[in-house]
Amino acid sequence: MKSYNLLDEPWLPVRYTDGQVREIGLLQLFADAGRIAALAETAPPNLIALYRLLLAITHRALTRQSGSWTVKEMVRYYREGLPAEAIHAYLEHWRERFYVFHPEYPFMQVALLATAEETRNKTKPWTQIALESSNGNAPVLFDHAVDTQPSSMPVSRLICQMLGFLQYTPGGLVKTLRDSDKAGALANTAAVLPLGKTLAQTLCLALHPAKADSAGDLPAWEKAQPQMPALRGEPTLAAGPNDRYTRLSRAILLLADDETGRTVSQIRFAAGLALADDEHAPDTMASYRAGSVGMVRLGFSEGRAIWRDLPSLVPDASGKHALPAAVLGYANVLLEKLGDDDPWLNVMVLGLASDQAKLLRWRVDCFELPQRLLAQPDAGELLRCYLRESEELYASLRKTASIMLAKAMPDPDHKDTRSRARTLFDNGPTAAAYFSTLERRLPELLEILATDQIEQADSYWKASRLEAAEIGWRTVCRQLGDSARALRARAQSESFYLGLIRPLRAHLASPSEETSHV
Repeated sequence: MKSYNLLDEPWLPVRYTDGQVREIGLLQLFADAGRIAALAETAPPNLIALYRLLLAITHRALTRQSGSWTVKEMVRYYREGLPAEAIHAYLEHWRERFYVFHPEYPFMQVALLATAEETRNKTKPWTQIALESSNGNAPVLFDHAVDTQPSSMPVSRLICQMLGFLQYTPGGLVKTLRDSDKAGALANTAAVLPLGKTLAQTLCLALHPAKADSAGDLPAWEKAQPQMPALRGEPTLAAGPNDRYTRLSRAILLLADDETGRTVSQIRFAAGLALADDEHAPDTMASYRAGSVGMVRLGFSEGRAIWRDLPSLVPDASGKHALPAAVLGYANVLLEKLGDDDPWLNVMVLGLASDQAKLLRWRVDCFELPQRLLAQPDAGELLRCYLRESEELYASLRKTASIMLAKAMPDPDHKDTRSRARTLFDNGPTAAAYFSTLERRLPELLEILATDQIEQADSYWKASRLEAAEIGWRTVCRQLGDSARALRARAQSESFYLGLIRPLRAHLASPSEETSHV
């Protein structure tokens, strides 16, 4: 049975520039790419997986048309639109591979599972590949799916779920074909994507360049169907971005509920084509920052907004503090060639955080970055310095406030008391008060940096840090209370706090003093 071809069926949610939201097929999407503002998928893992799918299609279509391309040609595509005819020709060439239900080549699935001894008599509910749904022994707070009574899911939605799952599935137990399997390409990653004003521009900005040695970098639908030795085999390195963007990190086979092929309630599932780690070829959408034992991949952490890691997205000439996502470099090369009148670049950071097999949270954050920060390492270093000073001031404030909280408790010098005080501080509202104050100030700092006004930026950020510290101190004092012991603790700690902010106050007071001398 062949049914539900993704070239024609409406399954991709998009938002047109006039605000209209629709579901369309791949052929119409590339025909309308200049009139589509963005994809309208709401789940972050699915959203970035869909963009990676479209980038792989675009890359392979352009490769098939001309073998390679220059930045000058990408500038033309950015201004005039993608070559829809070439992309349509590519999609029509591989039309058979875009059927969701196909006896030999089901799209991004493994047909072998229908006949393999280990899987032909085993099924799982579709929630197995839905990251936000309960399945097995992995409950989700607001989902009450029951494995023995699976509901039916429209294929249009399940395809988006499957693509997000393949990218973000955590590593762990599988128990079919292999005991365990490696994580998806973007597991525990805050992926980065530059955004244009239309979908066509976004694809031009994020498209990985053509390379002479990329002939083997094929997406999943251009490859032969995986066989048992490959599924049982050791992890392999990605041949390139197209391979990484479409890697079958798990073997999945959707089972249609009936001959119409519009819904699915059961699937077959097994270990997939595991992706080996390659420190020399990181994911093009992953950024890295300095950690205690080397560079660590940028992800989402509880209680820490992603803007605090913004320096990870800008170039670092030393290579010691940050390794920005390669996709930002692609965008910068194109923007420099464009000589765009708009010196700003919209950047989306999105993904899912997990702790081993437990999924913790997902997020989407959007920033407007000055192109100058991406093009000039010196400007990026300045931003890195400002945000590092903010973190250092907060660390000092935390230490001082924790000692103050301990002094308000019995036996303040005992190590357990100090530990309880630090926990009390960390669970209190001070961090949110301090960093939310700086977050509100950040856009203006970026505007100042965009115009290269270094002295003004320095004064502005010192004033911002002083304001954040004062709000943070008032917040922790309210948390302390007004008992006699608390007031005494505050009196003993106030001088230490004033010592922290004295350099900031002195700097802000100096201009007026100079003015009075004049």
